[in-house]
Amino acid sequence: MAAEHPAYPVGLRLTGRRVVVLGGGQVAQRRLPALIAAGADIHLISPTATPSVEAMADGGELTWTKRPYADGDLADAWYALIATGDHTANEAASAEAERHRVWCVRSDDADAATAWTPATGRSEGVTVAVLTTSAAGRDPRHTAAVRDAIVEGLRDGTLVAPHHRTRATGVSLVGGGPGDPDLITVRGRRLLAEADVVIADRLGPRDLLDELPPHVEVIDAAKIPYGRFMAQEAINNALIEHAKQGKAVVRLKGGDPYVFGRGMEEAIALEAEGVPYTVVPGISSSISVPGAAGIPVTHRGVAHEFTVVSGHVAPDDERSLVDWPALAKLRGTLVVLMGVDKIGRIAETLIAHGRSAGTPVALIQEGTTAAQRRVDATLETVEEAVRTHEVRPPAVIVIGDVVTVGPRPAA
Repeated sequence: MAAEHPAYPVGLRLTGRRVVVLGGGQVAQRRLPALIAAGADIHLISPTATPSVEAMADGGELTWTKRPYADGDLADAWYALIATGDHTANEAASAEAERHRVWCVRSDDADAATAWTPATGRSEGVTVAVLTTSAAGRDPRHTAAVRDAIVEGLRDGTLVAPHHRTRATGVSLVGGGPGDPDLITVRGRRLLAEADVVIADRLGPRDLLDELPPHVEVIDAAKIPYGRFMAQEAINNALIEHAKQGKAVVRLKGGDPYVFGRGMEEAIALEAEGVPYTVVPGISSSISVPGAAGIPVTHRGVAHEFTVVSGHVAPDDERSLVDWPALAKLRGTLVVLMGVDKIGRIAETLIAHGRSAGTPVALIQEGTTAAQRRVDATLETVEEAVRTHEVRPPAVIVIGDVVTVGPRPAA
């Protein structure tokens, strides 16, 4: 008989407690990871199991008894998941659970169960569990959709729950990704939503700044007055100053903070001043922009390695730390960042040291954004192509046979 009252929600603390799972099929495969994460002492009873469940047993995450259910299997259990394909066995196990007062979930008959599994999601220490109000009205797809909407809102900052305890302050060095605001990480987006101050780079995902609440102070890093300080020193001081005022500060960068982003310089400065900080990696433009333009940086039978270098100084510049002659001898893909205005001398150097003049080259300007465009050339023609097509930074340059292996994605 269907329950007439709504289920009473409760969180079970199963660490070290015996949990019995009957059946090793798809239902168990979906439910076991959460039970493992809860620290339960899991006993699986089933003659067979899916490869994934078998791997959990082989890895010592649960104990597997390879036989069908038998009366007495639920003795001393705190919780049971009944998910076999044998309805008679399920009925018997459910009856045993009732006798032993073991909370029991039934995959084949929710109405006969004493517990239901909620649609569950997690975000930064908060667990969201959604249940329908009664057995008669159970709609798992709707329940899961509600769960997803709440969790997504918490993760991306569109659903903001105020903190009623002291919030941790400090600096978050956040990689904003290659430009498309949808390509920032979930954690990065949430930290933006919780920030008091955002110090943003020119190449950060600018559209995200429009979503910030009105009280958030947004500072353009390029416009920080630096007087006797170098620009980077001025940025470091701005981060330290705001953080020491008790504010949550986000340093929003394009790409990844540690890929030509000076993130470590900022981290060292913060550490020296005792300012707590966290690093949120971002999707680097070195791989994401070529991918968005239809170019894999590696491809079976074509390139088994790729190298990312900075082209902000020319090969003949004494400040360059790049071994360009060695790069010319590699057979894989070369990705050059910040190299549009130096590409002529880069190409000449690569050719002079053995790279074929006919090596394909692609220049992807403003990758992943609405303004993205791709210009193809070769090492021999790339300098002229930059002039003819007026390629401007920011642009990612890909050098190698991977440029021609696949079709271009639809615009």
